[in-house]
Amino acid sequence: MSDEYTKLLDSAMEKIPKKTSLGERFELPPIQGVRMGRKTIVQNFKEIADRMNRDPHHLLKFLSKELATAATMDGARAIFQGVFKVESMRRLLSIYTQRFVICPVCKRPDTKIDKQDRFTFLTCEACGARSSISTT
Repeated sequence: MSDEYTKLLDSAMEKIPKKTSLGERFELPPIQGVRMGRKTIVQNFKEIADRMNRDPHHLLKFLSKELATAATMDGARAIFQGVFKVESMRRLLSIYTQRFVICPVCKRPDTKIDKQDRFTFLTCEACGARSSISTT
């Protein structure tokens, strides 16, 4: 091998990110929840949905169904009718992440939701796995 090739290879290897100690690169931002009267407002709702790479309306529908309340989007924030603890929201986001974001095969968050006819699939862009998911 030539010295130039070896130098290029070493340079490329240095640019590869090192693995984190936990092996996790997928983290959600902390929920910025505010209570206003009988409403709970999540200020950074769009940021959370963007980090998951999911449609904010899909996430809002899931949360409102699980919390058994009405919810609306107002720009980048979500407004839920009723008073809810941030811990409850965090737990539901964890459930949503496991059900609709994390690949069941390789455990990576590089997935997308595909709809074909009446069926919905979770397609992993990292390993290529395709799993059916329930939208209810």
